[in-house]
Amino acid sequence: MQATRRLLQHRQPMIKFLGKRTPPANVDHSPHAHPASPTHSLPDSFATYRQKAQQHGPLTQSTNFHSGAIGGHSGHSLGSIRPGKGEVFDRSDLPARFRRTPWTQAEIEAIESGGASMFA
Repeated sequence: MQATRRLLQHRQPMIKFLGKRTPPANVDHSPHAHPASPTHSLPDSFATYRQKAQQHGPLTQSTNFHSGAIGGHSGHSLGSIRPGKGEVFDRSDLPARFRRTPWTQAEIEAIESGGASMFA
């Protein structure tokens, strides 16, 4: 422990700072659009932004249903529960060549032994 203290006693940082640390005199804190924004402009207000915003679908609710209530939509209005053409909900619905292959007893023993049974 004493040796470590001696080594670190004369330690100098490799980075050198030039001059005194002072913040800039004039900083513009006014809101501005992000440089990568598609419109390059700010919305008028948060309310107008929220009307156009989408997160997993539109954020605004239809006036026909209870706004913001869970279960405000009927199941029939949400559409069919059957998968579309070319879609499956479970891997077991796929053709046999795409299904999971079952584990063999040798693979199970190799996993349980940490691989040691493969070399014994």
